[in-house]
Amino acid sequence: MHDLLVAIGLVLVIEGLVWAVAPDTAQRLLEVASQTPKNSLQMAGWTAVAVGVGIVWVLRG
Repeated sequence: MHDLLVAIGLVLVIEGLVWAVAPDTAQRLLEVASQTPKNSLQMAGWTAVAVGVGIVWVLRG
């Protein structure tokens, strides 16, 4: 449970940094994402999940 909370905290830090450091870029990314087909967004999401699970698996072995 501790690791999960640390992971959530790190996600919040990274997301917060994007909005704090480059809000204009973040808004442009949201605009591009809103125009991207749903299939592409889902494929990118599942790819990110698979890569994330792979990284955790390798590191926590």
